Amino acid sequence: MSFTLKYKNSEEKREIPNDDYSIKDLLNELELSAQTVVAKQNGELVIEDTVIEEDDEIQLVQIIYGG
Repeated sequence: MSFTLKYKNSEEKREIPNDDYSIKDLLNELELSAQTVVAKQNGELVIEDTVIEEDDEIQLVQIIYGG
């Protein structure tokens, strides 16, 4: 089972390691913080507890903020 990950200017197919693999697991694997990126699953904004399913398209969008 696999899904497509889009992050910055790259797109790659990644394997789903287990049945309850979530956005949070992906962020931890990529060493990213939920405070610095927003996740979209198949075009819809999702929370980090969302489970990634086969053939999903996950897009990680960097949050830009300043003072």
